[in-house]
Amino acid sequence: MTLRSVRKNEHIAHAIETGQEKKHGFDDVQFVHQSLPNMNSERVDISTTIGELVMSSPIFINAMTGGGGERTKDVNQRLAEVAKRANIGMAVGSQMAAIKNAEERESYSIVRKVNPKGVIIGNLGSEATVEQAKIAVDMLEANALQIHLNVVQELVMPEGDRDFSGAIDRIEKIVNALPVPVIVKEVGYGMSKEAAKKLADAGVSIVDVGGFGGTNFSKIENMRREKVLQFFNDWGIQTTSSIVEVVKSQPFMNVIASGGIQNALDIVKALSLGATATGLAGYFLKILLDDGEEELVKEIESMHSEIKMLMTALGVENVNELKKVPLVISGQTYHWLKQRGFSTDEYSRR
Repeated sequence: MTLRSVRKNEHIAHAIETGQEKKHGFDDVQFVHQSLPNMNSERVDISTTIGELVMSSPIFINAMTGGGGERTKDVNQRLAEVAKRANIGMAVGSQMAAIKNAEERESYSIVRKVNPKGVIIGNLGSEATVEQAKIAVDMLEANALQIHLNVVQELVMPEGDRDFSGAIDRIEKIVNALPVPVIVKEVGYGMSKEAAKKLADAGVSIVDVGGFGGTNFSKIENMRREKVLQFFNDWGIQTTSSIVEVVKSQPFMNVIASGGIQNALDIVKALSLGATATGLAGYFLKILLDDGEEELVKEIESMHSEIKMLMTALGVENVNELKKVPLVISGQTYHWLKQRGFSTDEYSRR
């Protein structure tokens, strides 16, 4: 087993051990109750679009793993079976391992074999070239490609990268060269309005904010270090604040919310803040490994039912209408947004 494979398997083990931060900020968001919603649950439509991608659900399985040999192949195969049964999209973890070592390709390509008609999203880091991006898409017959940004994780990682120059130029070249949508994704530290502006200028139209509050990769990598970099364990922008930073600064950009989302209420709040879809990773992985595929499918189906209940209570028929419901923002999210120059009044008065 290669050093990269060992690291990928360590990431799975440490992700389960460290769990979810649950500091995402969704507790700071409260809906204004509607006593007369004038809504029938049977009319509720939870389908959504992410740019050109048409999704039957606002939930998809976000990037987790791959490149760790048989163990990660097994995880991806089981996740793909869940995605197929639940009729939701799925992203794989970074495919660089397979580009550098052909023996690892099966741990990724198994996803398309299991789910030939599903929405599958590939994944590479911002160090990737156009040629590598094309290989990654072809490997999965991917419907889109995630380019992940993980500067802090790499800095904490003992064997991680230290040079991040030229990333925006590489991303722009990939956006212009690929025939499928490119999603730029943070991995747990959140997306700022400044980063969103640079990405928009480079032609990126979809971002996954990957906010602070979910799986903490600083803690995971610190578990692999002799000297812990404690100052990075609380580094990042909460998921709620990050959604608003991007939505309000780049209104024409499609925003995916991820970072600690664990239930239907979190999902509906994220969509109401302006996201078009939500990605779940660590929460789904724990259910899969602890309880199995059947329980994970049941959980996703339960989430779908609960999303419809919440939308009924709010009096909306579809995901786009959620962006118009009144809600009140308080706590750390309110403080952050006020300091950063964003008005929260428009959410409460719409």
